[in-house]
Amino acid sequence: MRNPSHAASAAQRYTTTAIVLHWTIAMLFLASYMAVYYRRWFTEPKTPDNMTALQIHLAVGITIGALVLLRVIWRLTHTPPSLPSLPESGRQWQHRAAAIGHGLLYALMIAMPITGYLGTGAATEYLGIPKVADTSLFNWLVVERLGLTFKEFEKPMDFIHKNAGAYLVWLLILGHAAAALYHQFQLRDGLMWRMWPGAR
Repeated sequence: MRNPSHAASAAQRYTTTAIVLHWTIAMLFLASYMAVYYRRWFTEPKTPDNMTALQIHLAVGITIGALVLLRVIWRLTHTPPSLPSLPESGRQWQHRAAAIGHGLLYALMIAMPITGYLGTGAATEYLGIPKVADTSLFNWLVVERLGLTFKEFEKPMDFIHKNAGAYLVWLLILGHAAAALYHQFQLRDGLMWRMWPGAR
């Protein structure tokens, strides 16, 4: 006979799909930033190493976008688990701040791959994806309807991607990690355990 306490604990954890998506996206974000900073700090413009780092960044970024889409679909079709002690583990403002933080993280995880692709003047060679300026949709919408050149269209996309990536994303990630550690070690409510791979 199944242990009732074990069944309750299992119900309080995210599904395997959610856990795999969460940590895969997190690792890919790290890989994306490593490629960017390697390119910026350790290579010269237009050199083979520089272009390889760019292609890695582009391919990883588009992969993140696809996985985030799956993550959003999962989130919309599944109710996240909740711990019995969670409502008592913090003040109301903390729960609101957590909800806002998660919402902003989702928004950025969607916006970063999109603005990265739209603001890049290079094809994603590793995935066989053309640069946006070479697509018929770009010519129809941006050139013919909006009357913009790629350089004019690129500037706001590049501004959002680079500034959000350099500042806002890191602030949200640090806040997310700090909140998880606070729940784990200060409140001791098991919140972090719900998303930890292989936890029992």
